[in-house]
Amino acid sequence: MSNIQRLLIANRGEIAVRIAQTAHSLGIDTVGIYSTSDQNALHVDTVDAAIYLPGTSLGETYLNSEKIIEIAQQNHCDAIHPGYGFLAENAQFAQSVRDADLIWIGPTPEQIALLGDKMLAKQAAIDAGVPTVTSTEVHPGKKPPKFDMPVIVKAAAGGGGRGMRIVEKQSDLVDSINSASREAESAFGDGRVFVEPYITRGRHIEVQIIGDSHGNVIHLGERECSIQRRNQKIFEEAPSCGISPEVRKLICDGAVALAKHVKYENAGTVEFLVNDKEEINFLEVNTRLQVEHPVTESVTGLDLVELQIRVASGEQLPVDQEEVTFNGHAIEVRLVAENPTQNWMPSIGTIERFQVGDGVRVDSGVREGSQVTTDYDSLIAKIISYGSDRQQAIQKLARALRSTQINGIETNLSMILSVLAEHDYQQANTPISYLQDHPEVLEKQELNSNDHNALLLGAVFALEFQERNNGMITGFTPSGWRNLRTQGQRQTWESQYGEDQIEYTIHKDNVSVLLGPWPEPQEDGTLPEDNRIQLNVRLLSQSTDQQIIEIDNRRQVIKTSTDNFTVHTQSRFGTAAWTRQPKFIHRESEQFGSGPTSPLPGTVIAVNVTEGQTVNEGEVLVVVEAMKMEHKIVATATATVTSIHFQPGDSVDTGDLLVSLEQGE
Repeated sequence: MSNIQRLLIANRGEIAVRIAQTAHSLGIDTVGIYSTSDQNALHVDTVDAAIYLPGTSLGETYLNSEKIIEIAQQNHCDAIHPGYGFLAENAQFAQSVRDADLIWIGPTPEQIALLGDKMLAKQAAIDAGVPTVTSTEVHPGKKPPKFDMPVIVKAAAGGGGRGMRIVEKQSDLVDSINSASREAESAFGDGRVFVEPYITRGRHIEVQIIGDSHGNVIHLGERECSIQRRNQKIFEEAPSCGISPEVRKLICDGAVALAKHVKYENAGTVEFLVNDKEEINFLEVNTRLQVEHPVTESVTGLDLVELQIRVASGEQLPVDQEEVTFNGHAIEVRLVAENPTQNWMPSIGTIERFQVGDGVRVDSGVREGSQVTTDYDSLIAKIISYGSDRQQAIQKLARALRSTQINGIETNLSMILSVLAEHDYQQANTPISYLQDHPEVLEKQELNSNDHNALLLGAVFALEFQERNNGMITGFTPSGWRNLRTQGQRQTWESQYGEDQIEYTIHKDNVSVLLGPWPEPQEDGTLPEDNRIQLNVRLLSQSTDQQIIEIDNRRQVIKTSTDNFTVHTQSRFGTAAWTRQPKFIHRESEQFGSGPTSPLPGTVIAVNVTEGQTVNEGEVLVVVEAMKMEHKIVATATATVTSIHFQPGDSVDTGDLLVSLEQGE
């Protein structure tokens, strides 16, 4: 390690934080880079020094290879670690780093070029004796050959699910090829795509490999990453519970054989698809560290970033294959700023609250106050649990996530909890079609009534406590004090679980609570029967950040924080953000748009219609790109296009009218 004293991390977010932590533990100084939108990001505060990248586009900032190498030289760095994404699988950048007499922490440029091209990688796999299927290169704008359906269109370059489309009908193939090629060109600068058979109920299994410059190559076991949305992983586990020992040996041996065939150096991942007949199909090689590497670290006890740094320094691998041991089970989930109930629509905003429950590892590049924008990936955090077996890992993860609080943006937290509790997931029945087979897990998970009521009351009494303490005149009075007999306090609260109405009366530390819609007078002036739920509550202890209450003899500790009329609540059983509604609401007249609007900020990358054109329901009008994803804006009814307000390359904001439509009678 003597030849690496200072390391430049050519990345951002959680992976930049992760690399810096290991580098610091090895005594290596770190230099980071940041764009304007990342000037207060967590990774900037984690590195020893951070250098600003001027510009607004990725090409000017995190993809500006010349500037990044210049920064490394100016700051006397010895090496560059690319993380994953951005320039990590760019062979030209790797060569430029070496040409600048810097150490490249990754495979050789030749290996990146060979294995980063999926077509060449497939041939190398065939030459090494790795099981696979045939692939056919196709070209946008040209009529493709006929295939047995379903098939998958894949980008020849890059990874991360970009430039990938599953096609079930031959009639959809042309559009899918064009779309995949366009996305691949945007993401990787290479629009080549190919088609291969798609296995509908296979499992996505990948093998972690690492090699050194002395010819040693080992595998660190397999991971299963079958639960995906938009071809990007959400759940990752090690080991896989869905393959036999025989298949495990075949894919691990195959991965090592391929790595030795190309004399592979540093970390990489060989990916396979295994169907229910245990037939194996080689997919690709990712010539970099993977997002899901923590689960491998958990079951092997090895630090993959440290291994990367050591072999890049010229050291031999510190362990032989026989010395690698696998213990227990690890699960990683990706918490993303997307709403699963709205077709995984990305969410932007300020993270107001971010606390993860105990007993798990958290790799994240955000904190409270961080801004989530459409500039980068939607990943908020990776949450990793480890147990002696899979069931214990599930239980630990679920317990931690139930008490996880993240507010200010929409996330997939509820969906993750639903999956963890679902029967097929519990039984490890998780093919790549899992989310399509179980659409119910995408709906928001409801709390049980006891936990729901406890969090609601925690919010009510937290805001009541704050207002009483802030009272300039009546702050000295006991809680609930009145100088006249009157009905209890009536309030309406909104949360992600809907609307709740509450009436409560405080007598010293005892509180009478009624939950549910209060009775409204009927036409004859009489009140209907009061069917509200009645609770007996005691206030045991109150403070600005914690309410300890007893509900029908059950003691509850609710952690709270208030922001105006919104209270964030957290217990061992769940979290919620509650907003007290005003008693009198002024409702503005509704405004009706004359066409579809942009659901989020982004860039228009395609306009598929012209003025005067008649469009039908479901027809794609405009495609907006944001957070590395394409979002198709479709017509909701038959209409005529009267005006087009944006062209490809234009930036749009949330609510911008994209196309004006006129519907017939």
